[in-house]
Amino acid sequence: MITGTLGYSIPKRHEISSKLKLDDGISLLRKQTYLHKTLIYNTLISGMILLNRQIGYEVIKNLYDLIHKNKPMKTQQPNEFDLQLTPVFDIQPESEGPAFLQDVLKGLTASSKYLNSKYFYDATGDKLFQRIMGMDEYYPFQCEMEIFTTLTAEIADIITTQGKNFDLIELGAGDGTKSIHLLKLLSAMNADYTYMPIDISANVIEHLVQNLPVIIPGVKVTGLNGGYFEMLKMAKDISKRRKVIMFLGSNLGNMPLREAMEFCRRMRTLLRPGDLIIAGIDLKKNPATILAAYNDRSGITKAFNLNLLSRINRELDANFNLTEFEHYPTYDPKTGSCISYLMSKKDQNITVNGKNIYFTKDEYIEMEISQKYSIEDIESLAASASFRTNEMFFDSRKWFVDVIWTVV
Repeated sequence: MITGTLGYSIPKRHEISSKLKLDDGISLLRKQTYLHKTLIYNTLISGMILLNRQIGYEVIKNLYDLIHKNKPMKTQQPNEFDLQLTPVFDIQPESEGPAFLQDVLKGLTASSKYLNSKYFYDATGDKLFQRIMGMDEYYPFQCEMEIFTTLTAEIADIITTQGKNFDLIELGAGDGTKSIHLLKLLSAMNADYTYMPIDISANVIEHLVQNLPVIIPGVKVTGLNGGYFEMLKMAKDISKRRKVIMFLGSNLGNMPLREAMEFCRRMRTLLRPGDLIIAGIDLKKNPATILAAYNDRSGITKAFNLNLLSRINRELDANFNLTEFEHYPTYDPKTGSCISYLMSKKDQNITVNGKNIYFTKDEYIEMEISQKYSIEDIESLAASASFRTNEMFFDSRKWFVDVIWTVV
């Protein structure tokens, strides 16, 4: 169960009966306080989508319009809903089952074994990453937090130069610790914006849509739980307003440079001239500083990587022995690639969903990449996607930059 601030308990999405009807939810909404209405609405819409992925785009769009634009549904009058509620759009299945299994087997049977880092973020992975961000060694979070707490006004001024009506979309939103400073200022400036966090983690989205309206009264939040491009397309379809995309925390660095270029080009196809992108990018620096951030003394990053093996054991009927794998990060100052591996300590056989996978001693699994950039690399990345650099905001040590690009 999820318990609201006022103590009202509502079911999690997977606990909702398959007999749930929209009218039942609307009836329940009428009887509740503002906060309870928000919580119930989030559970209602995301639960409906999980239970019936064929619910239909028109129903979702009508609900969105009803909440954010005060337009009537065909069966309902709008005066019941003069509220700023927070819908959750979730097109993911109840588990990532087939895709997760397919991706894991594809990676572990490749000639050079790898796993997709997007699967790090189950409930345990989310908590471990929060701990990573609090580590002394993990400078990327500290640097970007400095930017978003000391240069917030400058960032907000650029965003609102073209007007105060827009959708603020955050890719890989996490807990919103950094972006909340910008949201608060934009709200204080009376900007008419809808915050649309996109994240593959349902835990992250549920946290944001339930807590942000309490922290920032009146803020409009539309949670988008799923893959980046799938959700960006949905955001484009449900609202025609100008888009401001935030891709913070060096998320763009979680792919090699060539893939990052392709990512930006693909993102460009979903945007219009005049839209903005705010990208957090980790800069090249002393290798010792970089390696320490991914090999902390307390072993939290090691646990974060090993947790993916635990998740595979739990969800895909695998039998990894976590004590037989060693965490090993590397950094190449020439290319800027920081890569984390798990190394097999011995020859061993692993089974995943009944499939045998053999590891030789010292064989590796590539777990994640964190690409570091020079200023020249950043300019090349922008040019490859037809983005124009508007401004660069650095932390005081110039270890990290938040660059604002304009779509041309």
